[in-house]
Amino acid sequence: MLRIIVLFFLYTPILVNAQLSQTESNKIQSFFNYVDRFYVEDIADSAIVEKAIRAFLKELDPHSSYTAAKDVQAMNEPLIGNFEGIGVRFNLLQDTIFIVETIFGGPSEAVGILPGDKIIRVDGDTIAGIGINNRGVIDLLRGPKGTKVVVDIKRGSNKALLPFTITRDKIPLNSVEAAYMLDKKTGYIKLVKFSATTSEEVESALEKLNNEGMKNLVFDLQNNSGGYLNAAVDVVNQFFGAGFLVTYTEGAQSRRKNYTTTKEGKFKKGNLVVLVNQYSASASEIVSGAIQDHDRGLVIGRRTFGKGLVQRGYNLPDGSLIRLTVARYFTPSGRFIQRPYEDGVEAYREEIERRMDSGELTDSSYAMEVPDSLKYTTTGGRTVFGGGGIMPDVWVAMDTSGGSRALGQIRREGLFQEFIYSYIDDQREEVLNRYPDINSYLVMFNEEDVIFTDFLNYCYSEIDSLDSEGMTVSMQWIHLQFKAILARSLYNPEAFFKVYNENDDILQKALELVGDKASIKAYLQSE
Repeated sequence: MLRIIVLFFLYTPILVNAQLSQTESNKIQSFFNYVDRFYVEDIADSAIVEKAIRAFLKELDPHSSYTAAKDVQAMNEPLIGNFEGIGVRFNLLQDTIFIVETIFGGPSEAVGILPGDKIIRVDGDTIAGIGINNRGVIDLLRGPKGTKVVVDIKRGSNKALLPFTITRDKIPLNSVEAAYMLDKKTGYIKLVKFSATTSEEVESALEKLNNEGMKNLVFDLQNNSGGYLNAAVDVVNQFFGAGFLVTYTEGAQSRRKNYTTTKEGKFKKGNLVVLVNQYSASASEIVSGAIQDHDRGLVIGRRTFGKGLVQRGYNLPDGSLIRLTVARYFTPSGRFIQRPYEDGVEAYREEIERRMDSGELTDSSYAMEVPDSLKYTTTGGRTVFGGGGIMPDVWVAMDTSGGSRALGQIRREGLFQEFIYSYIDDQREEVLNRYPDINSYLVMFNEEDVIFTDFLNYCYSEIDSLDSEGMTVSMQWIHLQFKAILARSLYNPEAFFKVYNENDDILQKALELVGDKASIKAYLQSE
């Protein structure tokens, strides 16, 4: 088995033939030959091979990764299949589970788990540093809908672990989670991932909204961590005619490749606003960057994640897979939006926390300094910025005024889902008699509703040290989350967004501007 890893390093052209000198290639071959022939004890070959590959990839960049053969299918399921579990995508780095994405609308997102969090314990058992593999993680976290799992999370530089109780659920895997009219002229599409079906889903959503009289569109990419590159290109195509550059890729071993629109889009003329935040990444940045660079619409929200590296999957002889960064992608103006990662994986994963600490996410007056070398020009002559994410045209700071320890306690204990699932199982018919559709629900369900009162009493009964003062501070947000999750349970995923969007500051700012051609034009012409 050790000879396999020698062959891997010697004959994979991406890694060795084109990148490493002959001297270094010979050095690797000699090392493994000596170990294979002369080491004093028998070696667990497969474990050593996997560790060697992971260590090698870790030194390259934060997004190159290795997946064991038995885990390949599970890795792809968020993009192509269905499953029940806690709703996260993760990477194993240095025997630690790093959360890459919380699937929007899933149980982990609902309790407050964030990208960059590290899972240290599951149901009281320490799993960090014990050599757990991808399959082991999946076996621990997946399970039937309604079952519970407790995970202890390390977040950022905090020493204390945060406990979260997660009630497993069927994970929503549609790309388009919502497509409805915000008003008589303004449509709304929520895209949560770029998957194999994204192109068809977006096109169908646009056709539906066009038939309902849409003249303006709010296209929501908040918390969308990306997916397939081709899906991003297809989405951009819907907002242009043929022949527009969407993105291009280039690498040391790969020539420049242009990706352009190829047909007439379903929404190429109306007012367009794209919503982004700090968790909008990869394919989301390709879409928002192309729309911004061609002055097709406004980008509103907060600076995006900053992932500008393209991975390609390569199958190894045993069925395992490496996802290797093979190129950089650039926006049409030439922007490379990958944020720096020279300080290591840990620092890279903690950048969002640093943005919070610096005031970038919460201070409406925050001004980011960008050197002249990272300034680029759009088709219409505007200045845009590279070097670490897409900078929005209109900045909207996070509202943290409703945050409290009480809200955190409720979310970490999973009480929203726990109460609602139990209540709906027993009372669904009664609740639907009171609120027969989402429209009546939106108007009539308020903080005085007996269901919500019962939920508050339930929170006090389940958490002995519940912060009463914090409950008062966070009451509006507690009610909003309860109302949104209950709506999803009663009706459909779209109902969640119809509730939640009423208090989304980024969306509300978009509504102020999307129907005003003069305001949009002013932004698109400003320096």
